[in-house]
Amino acid sequence: MENKMPLLFSPKAWICAIFDHRFTVSQKITDHIKEYKCTRCGEEMTDTAQGFLAKLTPKFRETNAYIAKIHQRRCAKKLFSSKRFSKAS
Repeated sequence: MENKMPLLFSPKAWICAIFDHRFTVSQKITDHIKEYKCTRCGEEMTDTAQGFLAKLTPKFRETNAYIAKIHQRRCAKKLFSSKRFSKAS
């Protein structure tokens, strides 16, 4: 039997550790909040309230989903009211 040690870091993670991550926007929550994913290692990050990037934890994912839901409602309400009042003039 071979005694295989689990890899602590994948080779892609080592590249990111040395040369830094390459983040792309994976999901736009609002105009100011986005979720990012590294194209090399797959690490996910999100914007915080202070404007910094933080690791995308299940709690942040849940919070972002709730914020996106509120944002969609407000945009729909704003669109509906602008259509409704634009015909009155």
